[in-house]
Amino acid sequence: SLKMHQRVAEAERVCGHHFENQDLIVSALTHPSAVEGRPVSASYERLEFLGDSVLGAIVATDLFERFPDMDEGALTQAKISLVSGKMLSSVAERIGLAPLIVMGESERGTGERGMHSALENVYEALVGALYLDAGYDATHAFVVSTLGPEVSPALAEKPISPKSRLQEVTQRDMHCGPEYKLVSEEGPAHDPTFTSVVLVGGRRVGRGSGSSKKSSESAAAIDALVRLGYAEEGDFEGAGTTN
Repeated sequence: SLKMHQRVAEAERVCGHHFENQDLIVSALTHPSAVEGRPVSASYERLEFLGDSVLGAIVATDLFERFPDMDEGALTQAKISLVSGKMLSSVAERIGLAPLIVMGESERGTGERGMHSALENVYEALVGALYLDAGYDATHAFVVSTLGPEVSPALAEKPISPKSRLQEVTQRDMHCGPEYKLVSEEGPAHDPTFTSVVLVGGRRVGRGSGSSKKSSESAAAIDALVRLGYAEEGDFEGAGTTN
């Protein structure tokens, strides 16, 4: 496992900035589980709060300048897509933040889901830390170089949900809509797994599981779209799991 000074040096390289206030960069890389019982400033949570707002302002400004013809609704949609947890955690992983995050024992067991949200949080915390230590321009440069490649006008298009897509094709081709049934709910209260099936004209066409009833229906819709030949496996990334 990397020592703290190695994590800091690598994070500084990624940010393109040497921190005057080393506490900021250390906190930005530290998951709350690693500093239980210590002051709230010891982990990334406060920096994440600040970084969230700074990131929003930078992204909004950039979209405003890059797309002069885009209306407010489209700008909002594009901004939501760019600062979504899915986008930020994938960018954070791409730039190599995963091995730099300091986790406590309690968090290491949560696997991929825990890492996913930690990546998003650390990205925002780094934005907050950079803003405080280096100022707006350096922070803007970091966001543009890391998140910039993801910017495109397509972000402004509302992503079609698997359930509405299935509704559309079954109405068109089978003249009846899908019907969802919850078939099981398993696991502990804090981490349940719901499983739903989807029927069209009484015939079972898909099945899926997720951490909520809604996400299990979404997964079942994806399964149905794939089985019925309307979609490929990877068309709806991150929209639930099928089994």
